[in-house]
Amino acid sequence: MSDKQSFFQRVFGSGKKGEKEPTPQEAIQRLREIEEMLMKKSDFLEKKVDSELTTAKKNGTKNKRVALQALKRKKRYEKQLQQIDGTLSTIEFQRECLENASTNTEVLKAMGSAAKALKKAHNNMDVDKVHDLMDDVAEQQEIANEISDAISNPVGFNTDLDEDDLMAELEELEQEELDEKLLDVGPVADNLPSVPTAEPAASRKVAATEDDDELKELEAWAS
Repeated sequence: MSDKQSFFQRVFGSGKKGEKEPTPQEAIQRLREIEEMLMKKSDFLEKKVDSELTTAKKNGTKNKRVALQALKRKKRYEKQLQQIDGTLSTIEFQRECLENASTNTEVLKAMGSAAKALKKAHNNMDVDKVHDLMDDVAEQQEIANEISDAISNPVGFNTDLDEDDLMAELEELEQEELDEKLLDVGPVADNLPSVPTAEPAASRKVAATEDDDELKELEAWAS
């Protein structure tokens, strides 16, 4: 059996009837192993390319035949590198698809288990009974509120008092307080300015002028 056939059998199986099919996790692990092997081979080929390129440079002017052979080997290695890169891309894509499928499978299993558990939890529940229970809870809550309101409302206190009488009494008290404040003002201070008693100078001047006019009229009549 060739190495190539062995490689594909490791990845895809031998294809014999009755052979157990790998689980998604087993297939993912196999693909990862192949990826690791191809990456190691790619590193090896890159070193070979560098080595052949160095050989070709050293013998470019000294021995052209050796240089040409080195370049030919370099080309073959580069072609293998391209093939490995393509294979790695294909394997990586397939591995990602398997990982996504495996994740989706686990998610669906978990959702299925949760749905079964929820259904089992609801087996002993009746929607009508739940509504009846909630109605009872609401009714009891309303009764509790009424009881609280009744307890908090004082009975027999301040029910025989007239608010108008209270307001009249309050006004009397305010008037008494105002009268007391007015009585506490005290006598008028002595340093207030006194009321003027003398006749203003302007009035005296007007009166003197009138007297002079009357005197002149008497003198004129006497003569």
